[in-house]
Amino acid sequence: MTKPKMAGPDEGLFKPGSKLQHKKTGGFYKVVFLANVEASLEPAYVYESLQSHDFWIRPKAEMEDGRFELIAE
Repeated sequence: MTKPKMAGPDEGLFKPGSKLQHKKTGGFYKVVFLANVEASLEPAYVYESLQSHDFWIRPKAEMEDGRFELIAE
């Protein structure tokens, strides 16, 4: 059995420091980095709300499914 490849911190579609807008809620976020869920090693984004400064974690596949769009600075 081979160990799944760990995600690098900037291997995802959205790079650290990227600013995003959630299409449904209109909220603004900043990507911190791409991490791995400890139990499954599934890649997941760590990102920060630019309004409340709360931190969130969302699976990479879900984050990149079209619900977020990159904001040009």
